Amino acid sequence: MSDSPNRPPRLILASSSPYRRELLERLRIPFDVVVPAIDETPLDSETPEATALRLAEAKARAVAGKLDDDESALVIGSDQVATYDGLQIGKPGTHARALAQLQAMRGREVLFHSALCLFDSRSNRAQTADVVTRVHFRDLPDAALDAYLLAETPYDVAGSAKSEGLGIVLLEAIHSDDPTALVGLPLIALSRMLLAVEYPLLGAL
Repeated sequence: MSDSPNRPPRLILASSSPYRRELLERLRIPFDVVVPAIDETPLDSETPEATALRLAEAKARAVAGKLDDDESALVIGSDQVATYDGLQIGKPGTHARALAQLQAMRGREVLFHSALCLFDSRSNRAQTADVVTRVHFRDLPDAALDAYLLAETPYDVAGSAKSEGLGIVLLEAIHSDDPTALVGLPLIALSRMLLAVEYPLLGAL
């Protein structure tokens, strides 16, 4: 169904992440969730920033490609890549891999690239941004790292630590222009993008 002239376009979050869904709910605007089907393997010699930006846009475009011919929407894609010493850090998936990640990162600074794409199917244009968060991990012993992993099981997040939960104990400092970026969806950048296409955030803006 085509959009009414007086109604904002449909908003779609192209993600399977419950964390991104919870973050988007903070804006108190209606949205749907559609899980994109893309290959998230980094390309050879691709920088972490390039990987995150490419995948964020690929997710948004993949979901937009499923729309009916007469339907328009704003599709949000996001991806996060953690890195230190030029090495990309993905989602660990298992306890053993998560422990190895935390052991390697303790006492060190890790960069989290939280890439965002807002794809407008009406104009076929994409706005993109990479919000970088610098995180310094505490130098904690193996027993503490293991206890944390058993308590929170953060095996589905890059870097193996949930800063919005108990994982904050592992961190010495966080430096970012957007406090929501580290969790996975930079809401300051997203709000800017939505306002740029005249989406009615807070009605009066």
